[in-house]
Amino acid sequence: MDSTTFEAMATALRGPVIGPRDPEYGAARTLYNAMIDKRPAAIVRCRDTADVMAAVDFVRDNGLELAVRGGGHSGPGLCLVENGVTVDLSPMRGVRVDPAARTARVAGGAQLGDLDHAAHGFGLATPAGIMSTTGVGGLTLGGGHGYLTRRYGLTVDSLLAADVVLADGSFVTASENEYADLFWALRGGGGNFGVVTSFDFRLHPVDTVGMGITVWPLDMIGEVLRWYRDFLPQAPDDVYGFFASLTVPPGPPFPEEIQGQKMCGVVWCFTGDPAGVGEALSVVEDPGTPTFHFTSPMPYPVLQTMFDELIPKGLQWYWRGDFFDRITDEAIDVHARYAESLPTGLSTMHLYPVDGAAARVGQDDTAWAYRDAVWSGVIAGIDPDPANASAVTRWSTDYWEELHPHSMGGGYVNFIGADESRERVRSTYRGHHDRLADVKKAYDPDNLFHANQNIAPAE
Repeated sequence: MDSTTFEAMATALRGPVIGPRDPEYGAARTLYNAMIDKRPAAIVRCRDTADVMAAVDFVRDNGLELAVRGGGHSGPGLCLVENGVTVDLSPMRGVRVDPAARTARVAGGAQLGDLDHAAHGFGLATPAGIMSTTGVGGLTLGGGHGYLTRRYGLTVDSLLAADVVLADGSFVTASENEYADLFWALRGGGGNFGVVTSFDFRLHPVDTVGMGITVWPLDMIGEVLRWYRDFLPQAPDDVYGFFASLTVPPGPPFPEEIQGQKMCGVVWCFTGDPAGVGEALSVVEDPGTPTFHFTSPMPYPVLQTMFDELIPKGLQWYWRGDFFDRITDEAIDVHARYAESLPTGLSTMHLYPVDGAAARVGQDDTAWAYRDAVWSGVIAGIDPDPANASAVTRWSTDYWEELHPHSMGGGYVNFIGADESRERVRSTYRGHHDRLADVKKAYDPDNLFHANQNIAPAE
């Protein structure tokens, strides 16, 4: 971008336009995943929807590349584009809760912690993720799952409306009653259709939950996974637990003697009476005596922050994921072998439940195409040292390639890497892909919004 074009864009917007010569450029282009090193020509920090509209017009009319950044948690770094323009929504983080209607209006740059804090003041929440630093926008547009999913569904199942800036610079509000085709596509179709500047969510009564952590010796992973695959799908919706292979972190609540050991475990969230969490999780003895089992009532926003300090911004990340409707004995063998070879202390594998309330939504009601899935799995290679980037990438890739034949074929779009094929995107949307391509053609026929897990416009 030449200096004249840059200055013209800076003049057109209220928010700052940051370029490579600006002192804040380095920080502005830094993402959650430090493995990403892209140098955009400009980062536009939008203060309001009018800024977003002007930025989209400017990028389109000047034939520039466009990316959109909300929380900056995109694993493959899709919120930056080399030598292009990033429309950065991070200054737009407001949340307004209507406690009588049990709804929240959330600005496009908000993080989950912003929503959790605002809603918790009224004893309310909506299902969204497991970390407070995740961006609301990217998580929601991919479908969104988290601790409350078995009780209240996916994040998109609580989405009531979305304000969207389209590729032609116009502004619309999409809901079940207006721009219904666009609203359908936004609920799981990723950032393919426009820039969402605010989301309206339905909130649910959630205040203090029962939190639990259970870990077993790694050589029990077979027994634990066979028990887990049978127990969880038939458990009440109030019981949520994601399975993990992990290296036990240093610090509480873990006793010193197991810190640093490779183990397997489950992180629990119980949305019934929090005083009953111990009884609800008494079944953890069934696969064999755990090495460590801890339960406690906990305010929901505190649970959402539990991993924030363990895996902060600035680490090397590589992840891949798939959906599973069962955990086969053959898959358990794969999990056991790769858990033994965790390459670094932060690398992990999680199986997140996406059944319960989420499975009772119609298959065609939203763009999310795997209502028959029971788990959304992710394999994540993580380390602070750039020298280990290739090792965590290789471990994650090899693990995924061996496990993939035991999956349903597609994965959560937010867990797909930038180096994966277009067919992976198609498999993620199954029979919904062609319908999404039609919506794309209607709202973004020139594919302006292509810095994402892209759905090309129908021909």
